[in-house]
Amino acid sequence: MHRRMSLLIAGAAAGALALSACSGAGSTAGGDSSDNTITALMVGNPQMEDIQKLTADNFTKATGITVKFTILPENELRDKVTQDVANQGGQYDVATVGAYETGIWAKNGWLHELSTQAAADTAYDQGDLLKPMVQSLTGEDGKLYAAPFYGESSFLMYNKDMFAKAGLTMPEKPTWAQVAEFAQKLDDKKAGVAGICLRGLPGWGELFAPLTTVVNTYGGTWFEKDWTPKVNSPEFKEATNFYVNLVKQYGESGAPQAGFTECANTFGQGKAAMWYDATSAAGTLEDPKASKVAGKVGYVYAPVNKTEYSGWLWTWAWAMPKTTKKADAAWKFISWATSKDYEQVVGKNLGWSRIPSGKRTSTYSIPEYKESAKAFADVTLGSIEHANPQNPGVQPRPALGVQFVGIPEFSDLGTKVSQEVSAAIAGSSTVDKALDDGQKLAEDVAKNYK
Repeated sequence: MHRRMSLLIAGAAAGALALSACSGAGSTAGGDSSDNTITALMVGNPQMEDIQKLTADNFTKATGITVKFTILPENELRDKVTQDVANQGGQYDVATVGAYETGIWAKNGWLHELSTQAAADTAYDQGDLLKPMVQSLTGEDGKLYAAPFYGESSFLMYNKDMFAKAGLTMPEKPTWAQVAEFAQKLDDKKAGVAGICLRGLPGWGELFAPLTTVVNTYGGTWFEKDWTPKVNSPEFKEATNFYVNLVKQYGESGAPQAGFTECANTFGQGKAAMWYDATSAAGTLEDPKASKVAGKVGYVYAPVNKTEYSGWLWTWAWAMPKTTKKADAAWKFISWATSKDYEQVVGKNLGWSRIPSGKRTSTYSIPEYKESAKAFADVTLGSIEHANPQNPGVQPRPALGVQFVGIPEFSDLGTKVSQEVSAAIAGSSTVDKALDDGQKLAEDVAKNYK
């Protein structure tokens, strides 16, 4: 599935799929003939599960538009939405896409531009959207091609009770060496508590989201400015060995199958002392109805080695495939889902900590949100503002991206290398083999750009 996905993207970027001129011809968009029904495909993260609960009683009640949701795990979502959008399948009217896909798909004419609707919608207040998020979703023509649902960087979460009991103090800007020392001291396999939870599930957007930030701060990179591949460089290998050894020695059980969702459950159940992952996880962790560690979590900046900051930059955003025949209804949903009003709906119905944050400046002025999110709001915003997709490491880069390389081929490259790194975590392969094989794959990719 991942191979198919990357071929679709890469082929399109190279012009092999001459589909960008189409605008839904020959397709039955949305899978429902009713003008008052739209279909939405979205990643199965907590914020998306929240909007599914809230849509009927709020959006549908106000507009008469029914939304049929399909929710999939991240890797499956990427495959499904890529196949549908790239093939002009027209099955969905709106879909969640990320910062990685948006620019590539916009360039190929697969998405509706949203700047026109946003500018005409005076209540939307596009100027309130955080600039890093807008920039990551803007095409080469300067137009917005997806609207941010929530934005995130990455940070380190830790169980304050466990740290206090062990007499340990977490610095605001820890190093990875310090994190490894903490993990060793707090790991308690007999009690079912891991020293740290880290993603081991294969996928360029799963395992390699956190791991690439470790590579960056250790001085490594996927490619140098001139597209010289550096996947098996000493710095890349040092970072990957550190990550693999850390999770093998002090990580969660079943780490090779653990992604964001699994680590969220593990840490939220009090079964891990630390978790390095997305800042967007905090809202659910602070909800007593969903988390056993609510009120017990500390939040600090992403661990570093050679750089001052190392958090990633990401947004899950709502995009409208060109194939939809229900653009007006789709925009009404997108504008509602990414609006100030929707944040109020979430806060009043589900709790203020669960607002899909990281996308609007005004979010951080809501009194109820500031109170409920006081443990993590400042470090979340600071992490987003310090993320640098142009220069995330110690050397110039040939393409944008902190935790990814902004080229079509990266989805296949990153996923294939992640499969071998995951195998190294499982003990069935080695880091050297994973990265030596990855170097050969990266060399093939580089030929397209040299």
